[in-house]
Amino acid sequence: MIRINEHYTKLKASYLFSDIAKRVSAFQEAHPEKDVIKLGIGDVTRALPTACVEAFHKAVDDMATEAGFHGYGPEQGYAFLRDAIAENDFKSRGADISPDEIFVSDGAKCDTGNIQEIFSGDATIAIPDPVYPVYLDTNVMAGRTGANNDGRYEGVVYLDCREENGFIPALPEKPVDLIYLCFPNNPTGTTITKAQLKAWVDYAKENRAIILYDAAYEAFVTDESLPRSIYEVEGAKEVAIEFRSFSKTAGFTGTRCAFTVVPKELKAWDADGNAHSVHALWNRRHCTKFNGVSYPVQKAAAAVYSEEGKAQVKGLVDYYLNNAAIIRKEMAALGYELVGGDNSPYIWINGKCDSWEFFDLLLTKAGVVCTPGAGFGSCGNGFIRISAFNSLENVEKAMARIREALN
Repeated sequence: MIRINEHYTKLKASYLFSDIAKRVSAFQEAHPEKDVIKLGIGDVTRALPTACVEAFHKAVDDMATEAGFHGYGPEQGYAFLRDAIAENDFKSRGADISPDEIFVSDGAKCDTGNIQEIFSGDATIAIPDPVYPVYLDTNVMAGRTGANNDGRYEGVVYLDCREENGFIPALPEKPVDLIYLCFPNNPTGTTITKAQLKAWVDYAKENRAIILYDAAYEAFVTDESLPRSIYEVEGAKEVAIEFRSFSKTAGFTGTRCAFTVVPKELKAWDADGNAHSVHALWNRRHCTKFNGVSYPVQKAAAAVYSEEGKAQVKGLVDYYLNNAAIIRKEMAALGYELVGGDNSPYIWINGKCDSWEFFDLLLTKAGVVCTPGAGFGSCGNGFIRISAFNSLENVEKAMARIREALN
């Protein structure tokens, strides 16, 4: 008799964004005459940068000739992209990351979910609350947690992120093995200083822990005093894995390209206390379960680092940050306390009521979709997340509707 992986039964019946989609769909079916503006999920709306489109077209043309055709590429990514990433994203900011420490993939969501496979099943995990659901759910699937009681899983060390601590979690009170951090944060939009990040690096070194650092939104950091990579912090290469994405910066949500950095200095231990290279383990997993990102997509991604590409990506980021500034201004004027939106595309708003209740209010009264904070964890209840990923016209229209509905 074939049996299921029973850890899956511990999960909520559906994924947060699936729940949102169902509610929106039901509302639209009941009110087909009403236009709905979606400021919920972090899906970009602007077209790919021209430099990327041109590189994409040229690469497709290459594939149409025998001389330019590319079959299976290196699982870790083509050298032309890994070299560009290392030089522009890390070395230019003083982080000594080499191209062969970079693994190109089809999405940061996939990598943050898959990375836990190379660590022991009994590893103790520390996860912020509120948090991007994938971090938690994949560890539930792997069997690292007990049952879900009152919205929290047994065996997980939750790192509370509340107004009182500026939504920056405190260090765990006891040793843990894997630590998930995300800055600029999803969902709260908060950022972390280099000194605050250094405390986490020091903690990880002291406890032989590993930090899984999600930097998917680093391009939105405009404050030059803030780190855009954990590797800007001394000693981080010994304790941290970093995840990056082209999705939110260059509009690759539908094109799929990202990368993960696993430094060669990074070690983990077996039951006998022997040290092992995490880089080698991830490389083995990557080669076994992944066949690489397509040549045209990687060529398009490499164009991000051309002079034209850099300017065009900055234009996209500035566009969304302008949207975020409008949302911040309007919601603050309505009397709501909020964070994020200045170095992040997300605005985290205290809705002064149940998250789903406020979600339903904005949907039914204003025709605007947000994300209820409760879907990110128990500390998120009472909050909503509004995304700046939409057109300026729609953002202005949405805020006018919200202003009318809430006044």
